[in-house]
Amino acid sequence: MSNYVLFQMWGPYRQSLIKRHQFYVEQARKRVLSQFENIEEEADKAAEEWLEQSSHRFDPDRHDPGDFYEAANDVGIEFYQLLSDMRDQTRLSVIAGMFHEWDKQLRDWLVREILRWHRGETAVAKVWSADFGKIADLLESLGWKVRSTEYFNTLDACRLVVNVYKHGVGKSLDDLNQNYPEYLDNPLSGSGSPWAEKMLDYTNLNVTDDQFQAFSDAIIAFWRDVPENVADGQTPVPDWFEKAILSDRAVQTRPLIP
Repeated sequence: MSNYVLFQMWGPYRQSLIKRHQFYVEQARKRVLSQFENIEEEADKAAEEWLEQSSHRFDPDRHDPGDFYEAANDVGIEFYQLLSDMRDQTRLSVIAGMFHEWDKQLRDWLVREILRWHRGETAVAKVWSADFGKIADLLESLGWKVRSTEYFNTLDACRLVVNVYKHGVGKSLDDLNQNYPEYLDNPLSGSGSPWAEKMLDYTNLNVTDDQFQAFSDAIIAFWRDVPENVADGQTPVPDWFEKAILSDRAVQTRPLIP
């Protein structure tokens, strides 16, 4: 089995993956995120509309005009904050969809390549259920030193961001704060306050448009970097994958009991 090609990335398929990803990002910006480009103007309009709708309640003998303008300003500020929060949540939703699609495409490619030379349900199930770190270990064992690439940490950060967005408080939030704190908006950061870390929760998650683009670029870089051919060089694979392969083989060689 030495030098037998275990995994192959067909050129047109690689380009198809990249093209689909780019289409998703471009259309998400055009059709979804673009709706939040003028929230300042929309907030001003909301304040003006409130002032117009409330004008009938103004009595110059009893009311101070400044109070009405101040109230209208508060309406505009609240409207801006709500739209800003919606924009941030929408961006996170787009990022989650982008990451999950990449993750599924990666596992699907691995499984289809495995099924060219192996038969069994255990190995397939393990690839689909393995966490991101185990998949990275498998890729490393195949000779692709993915952990040393510039984009790996960005993909890892994206994974944690998506997990925090989906699940809230938990291990992913702790890991994100420990390894990639730039994705958490901590107003007490650098203050020296003993409460700075304790007050962090999932509501502090914040991904800028530039960071979103960096996530997208990392996925493209990943697909471009997948080796065209990965041959069996007799390098030990991760224990979890080896056990799954051996489990499938044991089932296939088990004698039938009449």
